[in-house]
Amino acid sequence: MGASTHWVRPDWPAPAWVRSAVSTRQGPGVSLPPYDRFNLGLRNGDDPVAAQSNRAAAIRDLVLPGEPRWLRQVHGVDVAVAGHEVWRDEPRADASVTRDTGQTLAILTADCLPVLFCSTESHEIGAAHAGWRGLQAGVLEATVAQMRTPTSGILAWLGPCIGQASYEVGEEVRDAFAGLDAGASAHFQPTRPGHWLCDLAGLARRRLHQAGVTAIYGGGFDTFSDPRFYSYRQEGPQSGRFASFIWIAAD
Repeated sequence: MGASTHWVRPDWPAPAWVRSAVSTRQGPGVSLPPYDRFNLGLRNGDDPVAAQSNRAAAIRDLVLPGEPRWLRQVHGVDVAVAGHEVWRDEPRADASVTRDTGQTLAILTADCLPVLFCSTESHEIGAAHAGWRGLQAGVLEATVAQMRTPTSGILAWLGPCIGQASYEVGEEVRDAFAGLDAGASAHFQPTRPGHWLCDLAGLARRRLHQAGVTAIYGGGFDTFSDPRFYSYRQEGPQSGRFASFIWIAAD
């Protein structure tokens, strides 16, 4: 694989045929400030030529088997299945799964939670984008349901997202989770009246456990305070996007 200093490598006991990596803003990119320098998003105001150049650099640096299956993420729960057919347009979806060698799944984030999945029993992988809306609506459960592997054979890795200490939300966010599951309130710490610190990764772990996935790794990041990552809450509408990749390598 390519250089490692500007990639985060998931630490999980995935099978040997699973490859995964998360980009940082420090990669071999050409985006100018405020997107400097390895922005991989095409819909955040960056020069699209620069962003496409960065995407091509990611393919080369990681030695990906082909163009990643990018999604038009909308904070929903739809899951796209990636086979060998050509996608003429990026599907409106917030997760994807594949069982085909040579397919690379990609999720773009800048504070939301990327979650990678793989099977320990067969060649099957998944990737999901979980902001609080998608997480509350069930995007992780939808991804697991789209996989053929029984939940006992699925591994999940929680990628870089905003940490609880940096993520203050209003009463409506807490109520959205606690209204479905009273136990979810344990992942919110009160601050000023009507506001809470939200543990997005903790809520994801809880939802995955409830869906039957118990082999969960990763977490412990904070994109708001970690200068390696883009953060929408820190940088606003001109924030770049980093990507979480997972692919099935040839045997």
